[in-house]
Amino acid sequence: MKDTNKHQGLRNQLAKQLQEKGITDKNVLDAIKKIPRHLFLNSSFVDFAYQDKAFPIGAGQTISQPYTVAFQSELLQVEKDHKVLEIGTGSGYQTAVLVTLGAKVFTIERQNELFKKTSRLLPTLGYRPKLFVFGDGYIGLEKEAPFDSIIVTAGAPIIPQALLSQLKIGGRLVIPVGDDIQIMTLLVRKNETQFEKTEFGDFRFVPLLENKN
Repeated sequence: MKDTNKHQGLRNQLAKQLQEKGITDKNVLDAIKKIPRHLFLNSSFVDFAYQDKAFPIGAGQTISQPYTVAFQSELLQVEKDHKVLEIGTGSGYQTAVLVTLGAKVFTIERQNELFKKTSRLLPTLGYRPKLFVFGDGYIGLEKEAPFDSIIVTAGAPIIPQALLSQLKIGGRLVIPVGDDIQIMTLLVRKNETQFEKTEFGDFRFVPLLENKN
């Protein structure tokens, strides 16, 4: 499968669509324009890759819709060389966005099928996270903490305390919280004990799973 001028044109259209939906971060929009989303999808969905939709990727998981990826990425406020922890690697598309934004990405996936598939795929496409771990996202990655930001790409019924404790002062946690429908939630660490919380409306994610390894 190749990346063609036609795909590039579709990506440009997608970025324009996301801008019209309210995404303003130029770096995020540029990342959406650069990354060949069709190469992260199962072949049966390739023709629909640049629609603003989620698609199944196996193991009961999905690749998030581009608007959701862009929205979460924008909330993170990624700067070059930021240490970012991603909970739920999935297809690797969000990982690629973070790498393209210049982050040092530490990413965790707990579905072995996806872990194997994505750990092979990302390097072949030129996206190299700092560390790719098969493990439980609920407990984060304490040995690599603290992080400038943490992104959770699955619906969490609660905000895991371990993730809050692994943020730097001033660090940002972006997490969809809830059971059937999630509220996109941003927590900014103000000091050792205090977090500022902002909520951004309803989204739908597959559930964040724990203790399956």
